[in-house]
Amino acid sequence: MNKNLLYRSIPKVDVLLEDENIQKMIERYSRETVMEAIHIEMDKLRGFIARAEDEDKAKAQIEMLPSHIELTVSAMHTPNMRMVVNGTGTILHTNLGRAPISAEHMKRVLPLVSGYSNLEYNLEAGKRGERYSHFEKLLCKLTGAEAAMAVNNNASSVLLILSSLAKGGEVIVSRGELIEIGGKFRIPDVMEQSGAALVEVGTTNKTHYDDYENAITEETKALLKVHTSNYRIVGFTDSVGIDALIPLAREHDIPVVEDLGSGVLIDLAKYGLTHEPTVQESIVKGADVVCFSGDKLLGGPQAGIIIGKKKYIDMMKKNQLTRALRIDKFTAAALELVLQEYLSEEKAVKNIPVLRMLSEPREEVHKRAKTLLRILRNRKLPAKMEIKPCESQIGGGSLPLERIPSMAVTIRPEKISVNELEERMRLLPVPIIPRTVNDEILLDVRTISERDVKVIADQLDELDVLNEISLIEQ
Repeated sequence: MNKNLLYRSIPKVDVLLEDENIQKMIERYSRETVMEAIHIEMDKLRGFIARAEDEDKAKAQIEMLPSHIELTVSAMHTPNMRMVVNGTGTILHTNLGRAPISAEHMKRVLPLVSGYSNLEYNLEAGKRGERYSHFEKLLCKLTGAEAAMAVNNNASSVLLILSSLAKGGEVIVSRGELIEIGGKFRIPDVMEQSGAALVEVGTTNKTHYDDYENAITEETKALLKVHTSNYRIVGFTDSVGIDALIPLAREHDIPVVEDLGSGVLIDLAKYGLTHEPTVQESIVKGADVVCFSGDKLLGGPQAGIIIGKKKYIDMMKKNQLTRALRIDKFTAAALELVLQEYLSEEKAVKNIPVLRMLSEPREEVHKRAKTLLRILRNRKLPAKMEIKPCESQIGGGSLPLERIPSMAVTIRPEKISVNELEERMRLLPVPIIPRTVNDEILLDVRTISERDVKVIADQLDELDVLNEISLIEQ
């Protein structure tokens, strides 16, 4: 193989600049951007030739230089955050944005966030209003609480609650509930930032009523219950429920706060899942303040929702931290729309993507898998493809032991390795994030929408992702 000849066959810059497609890119973007892309791709090409052991592959890369330049220019003007296809089967995938918002809800939110709105303006009174007013009555109606508000996430909820109710005092919590909520953020650390002193009671696996009773002093400002939604302790265990703590708290005139973590407004047991304590149950049992996430089992935007007794919610609304932790206009608008769906459980399960994925029968998932498989096979791609049963998971720190029967399309490439295919799928214009199981790519169709099916097929075909040389190979 004559590498010097290969180097000399690389098109000159002035020749590339005469290419029709590259001329169009110069008109659309700028000459400087295109020149930068040309130099980047030519350097990569020279490096590829230097490492190449197959002359035909090197020649193929040279022929693809203009296409690679186009892709690089396009990447320079593509936002780093973009839509991906979630083929992992994890419904609340924290790394992929957790709960998706429905296209219909986004369509209704668009005019509210692309223009002006009455975010903090009371149209009836003609004066300043409150951003919580758009969804507070809804939350109270749905949960039975006296008042409600929302901040930017559930860790913020805990911070604000304890800062408002217990700053300078003590908060009692079971050792078995001192959870880490992801990214090394831990409940004890969040509590410390609030200015409240943590008083741990019981042990990791067992906490009794008298542990709480014996720990109460004049400095005690609240009892905190944390629902361990992201893990389970099984075996020799014991804990004290909200209903048992309420009389003790009333006796000492201190509030009971419950952090539900995921937060759910409907009984998931109806849909074949393990029963998860609902927000309504906490209020009925007597919790004074309850907080939970908006973007987990609720199926809405990222938010920390706080509900409970009006006197405590009012204290939080007046706390100076509230302004630093407040939600924006997108969150307020999206949260209201999602909560409105819960006025009818049937509509909520149908129209909220998370609930729809959680409750969709495997038979329906199987139909979508057949559609994806048929389209892929019609493209005659170089791979063995079939449908196999699999299990989806909820994710997002919710119901960690729960597995949902599902169906997947598996892909075993013929010309490249599974690892190479997985990497190429991640680098697509619309990245496809699969699972790799038993040396094959697995696309769990529970988390793949009908819209995603064609996106997957088009990209795998048009960009030759399954062939030895691909348009996305850099």
